[in-house]
Amino acid sequence: MNSRILISEPHITLSYDIVEDILYSDWTGDQTKQSVMDGCEKMLHCLKLYHGRMVLNDNTHVTSIWDDASEWVAVDWFPRMHKAGCRLFAWVYSPNMYSKLSADKTLGYNIRGVLTTTFDNKDTALAWLRAMR
Repeated sequence: MNSRILISEPHITLSYDIVEDILYSDWTGDQTKQSVMDGCEKMLHCLKLYHGRMVLNDNTHVTSIWDDASEWVAVDWFPRMHKAGCRLFAWVYSPNMYSKLSADKTLGYNIRGVLTTTFDNKDTALAWLRAMR
């Protein structure tokens, strides 16, 4: 991985691999509606900056429920990600059951335009993105 860190904050680290054209988001710790919205807006900004098409969204280090942000992520943010050029979104589940339920709740809103698939580990998610390009 030849990624460069773009943003590093307590709740999210964003990096971009220009060779593979993948935006990596690594979410960390307890998430709130505000931290999710903030991190998502930063992801959107980075995706636009690099004209990215693929995201590896890693929730491995998320330790809490964040379902109060689920509808906003699905109904507001994902359509804007699609408009910005995102086409593939590999979502790595947290081992935290409540975080996983929050992700599933988001996906229950039937996201359109961005092919979104969930994974239990980062390696499988990355392999899927590489195979789908």
